[in-house]
Amino acid sequence: MFGLFGKKKLAETQKNIIKKPTEQKQDKQEPKQPLEYFDRLKKLEEMRASGVQPYPERYERTHTAMEARALGDKGMRETELVVAGGGEEIILAGRVMTFRSHGKLSFAQLQDQSGRIQISFMRDVLGEEKYKFSTKKIDAGDFLGVKGELFKTQHGETTLLVREYTLLAKTLQPLPEKWHGVQDQEMKYRYRYLDMLMSPETFARMRMRSTLIQVIRTYLEKHEFIEIETPILSAKASGAMAKPFMTHHNALDKDFYLRIAPETYLKRAVVGGFERVFEFAKCFRNEGMDPSHLQEFTMLEYYASYWNYEDNMDFTENLFKHFIQELFGTLIITVGAQEIDFGKKWPRKSLRDLILEKTSIDIYKERTAGELRNAIKKHNIILEDSEKLGRGNLIDLLYKKTARPEIIQPMFVTSHPIDLSPLARRNDVNPDITDRFQLVVNSWEVVNAYSELVDPVDQRQRFEEQAKLKAAGDEDAMEADYDYVYAMEHGMPPMSGWGMGIDRILALLTNQENLKDVILFPLMKPLDE
Repeated sequence: MFGLFGKKKLAETQKNIIKKPTEQKQDKQEPKQPLEYFDRLKKLEEMRASGVQPYPERYERTHTAMEARALGDKGMRETELVVAGGGEEIILAGRVMTFRSHGKLSFAQLQDQSGRIQISFMRDVLGEEKYKFSTKKIDAGDFLGVKGELFKTQHGETTLLVREYTLLAKTLQPLPEKWHGVQDQEMKYRYRYLDMLMSPETFARMRMRSTLIQVIRTYLEKHEFIEIETPILSAKASGAMAKPFMTHHNALDKDFYLRIAPETYLKRAVVGGFERVFEFAKCFRNEGMDPSHLQEFTMLEYYASYWNYEDNMDFTENLFKHFIQELFGTLIITVGAQEIDFGKKWPRKSLRDLILEKTSIDIYKERTAGELRNAIKKHNIILEDSEKLGRGNLIDLLYKKTARPEIIQPMFVTSHPIDLSPLARRNDVNPDITDRFQLVVNSWEVVNAYSELVDPVDQRQRFEEQAKLKAAGDEDAMEADYDYVYAMEHGMPPMSGWGMGIDRILALLTNQENLKDVILFPLMKPLDE
């Protein structure tokens, strides 16, 4: 049962651990142990010495906490009748969140994934020895299995009267203070499991993330999309204009990039015969961190053969209305002080018109980066590091500085310049712009999409232009990927693609200003630093 340790070795290990706090060596990565830790460790040793297994292998329950509460609401028995027995047996399992003793009667809150329910221990029901064990050895945080019958207290609370109980796991660390939970924001990120335990709102938000992905996946599959997987390690940092992470492959003795987007590999799959593909992809961009950007994030991308970007806008609007209705039961949600109405028809406006309205600068007339830079200076608009940027990234920065912050209701921003969209299809009427759109809500870009560039000759030329910009100092310029061009030369159908940050849309929908608040375990600086 004790594996390689054996009982004797396990006992010796416990004795070495149970020392005064001043005698214990502390690892820099490990939080300082509270006094209660040593008290609980002593209880654990006493349990094992008395023959109690504090970590049994399994436990079978009949109901969740919420199922038991729903049963109780249908018809409750009087307390006296429950004590006498004869009711339906309910078996629950979960974590003890609070435990309070009142002489011969004790109450606890038992929490599982579905929620909480009150349980009651009575000395006259359990007997002296078992009742004493419950009050002396069980702490808040311990996992417990309980069997009993439902009744309602004088205060009207549905409660399980415990007739039998089994300790399922002894917890050594005390839970955060019961009334306030985890208050420090950094500690919430670093110890997310405690934040979820103590905050039903945080737990619900993390569950909503799973539900969101499930609803979107089902919708895509119903519309003939097939989910595939693409590589995280790549020889080329392509698929988006961003600075990549690098890593070294020891066996090949070569540096590789962590993907910044799955785009070029999803398109390779289309070359290979898939007509509609999607992936929920972990992506990595070695850029600045702020509340709306993280270096590691989850991106949903899909590609649909024979669509153009207008088909894609129609599909996007329908998809969003579907999953928002599924998640919230309404298409009107409140974000901060703003009421966002997803139910109306979403307007479509060109990037050029938005910038022109806000700045009086016509990007169609400013043909070079120098001309545009001079126009920006003439209008007294300050853009950080603008001297290093090519025309495309300069337009993007100008738009983000002046126009995007004022877009609150859902809007499709269309017709981005060609030098800002190296993978998008050139417009047939105006060759200086692309058939592209972004969905912006509450000033956040939540979707980026376009009619895909499937002309390999055009793609090669754009890669060469990006390479020149990169050589001139534009770190966000895209690296040329000629292996991808080779795939294109084998033929791609007309298609439209789409990318959405899962973290960003969830933060928007749940009214969170920081993306870390919708990620289970965000990357944190190590404690020893």
